[in-house]
Amino acid sequence: MPNYREIVTKAIIEKGKKTFTTDSHVSLLNMPTTILGCWIINHDFKGSKSGDNIVIDGSYDVNIWYSYDNDTKTEVVKDTNTYHEVVNFKNCEKIEGEEILVRSLKQPICTKASIDETGISYTIEKTLGIELVGDTKVKIAVQEDEDTWDNLLETDKIDEEIDREVCEEFIEEKEC
Repeated sequence: MPNYREIVTKAIIEKGKKTFTTDSHVSLLNMPTTILGCWIINHDFKGSKSGDNIVIDGSYDVNIWYSYDNDTKTEVVKDTNTYHEVVNFKNCEKIEGEEILVRSLKQPICTKASIDETGISYTIEKTLGIELVGDTKVKIAVQEDEDTWDNLLETDKIDEEIDREVCEEFIEEKEC
């Protein structure tokens, strides 16, 4: 009958991913004619636990390159966005010794940018992976019977054979 042991270890208790979409607007002094490009840099984020929820706070910089004055001049506008995303995890409150790991599975990208009356409206999409690491117990069966070992070499016979074959008078160059 097997005996059982419990091992306490850290393991991923819950994990998931979620895509977030954010609509923003930036006002401009020069009325744009054409949007030439939009890219996101400096994405930084951190996760924390709040009751049954995981809260992710982060920020990123949006750079929008546009032309104005009938496409004769260009400019890049920088807009820093912050976000506060809340993700609900089941059984999150019951876990002790937890650690929140947040990864960017898909970096923020601009999926839509358009010119309106006062500037540029744009949509940013990002996908984050969240892992909740906590203490858990693993129960394993332990076999207490000692394994039998086969004797591979009979050391007494080997020692006798070595003694017979060794010539102790090898220094005097005599034949044995």
